[in-house]
Amino acid sequence: MSAVIDTTFFGLIHDFFKVYLPVQRHCSEHTIRAYRSAMDAFLEFVKAEKHVELPQITFKMIDNRLLSGFLDSLEESGCSISTRNHRLACIRAFYDYAAKIEPTTVVYFADIQKVPKKNPVKPNIVDYMNETAIKALLAQPDILTKKGFRDRFLMLMLYDTAARVQEILDIRLCDIKLGKTPTVTLHGKGSKIRTVPIMKQTAEHYRQYLKQFHLGENEHSERYLFYTVMHGEQHPLCDSTVRRITYAYGDAARKTCKDVPEKVHPHLLRHYGESYQMVSDCS
Repeated sequence: MSAVIDTTFFGLIHDFFKVYLPVQRHCSEHTIRAYRSAMDAFLEFVKAEKHVELPQITFKMIDNRLLSGFLDSLEESGCSISTRNHRLACIRAFYDYAAKIEPTTVVYFADIQKVPKKNPVKPNIVDYMNETAIKALLAQPDILTKKGFRDRFLMLMLYDTAARVQEILDIRLCDIKLGKTPTVTLHGKGSKIRTVPIMKQTAEHYRQYLKQFHLGENEHSERYLFYTVMHGEQHPLCDSTVRRITYAYGDAARKTCKDVPEKVHPHLLRHYGESYQMVSDCS
């Protein structure tokens, strides 16, 4: 890997995530992960647009037009306007911090500030999915493949628990308790914790999932339930990945079922029907 060109840029990024957010602002792990996800995605976009390696990125090569392009690409990949605005807020927060610590970066902060938040449009969106649509959606993943098996179980968990996407992604193996009444502990915004029951059918899917993705792990493991592997290490899935999954399977399901909405976002999977029958039929 080449040497870092702009040490000020990467030094401020390091301090922002290692000192400012956790120590000075006392942000939660969830908040820090959200900020990091936004910055990582933005830097990946910069790399692709500028045809450079990560260490070659500098403050000078990033301007408001590049940031706007990144935000537009999020919407094009299926992210909502609220997600777009949240990513913008995270990146602005870093530039605000940089300007306060290193005065020479004020000019870059001022330029980034030119990118406005986007006002949400309020179209006539379907806010639920009926049982027929849910069945069609869950029938799409090829469960003979590891990815297909994971994707189906992920959607089942969204449906069965009525959890938000980030709550699902924050689940660790120790949060799921099997037994006479299987449950999962969800960690919500503001450090709110709640325990919800899951169906026996979902619990059985979980046991099968463990055999493929967590073989040998015990029930007290702190490993994330859903993960991806990068550079040989496990990392939790990001919310944009879950959205891409539901969008893709939604598009496929709509070809055979007219009840599937135009855009299947994760919120639509939140427990709207007779779960027991639905899962039984899809097992």
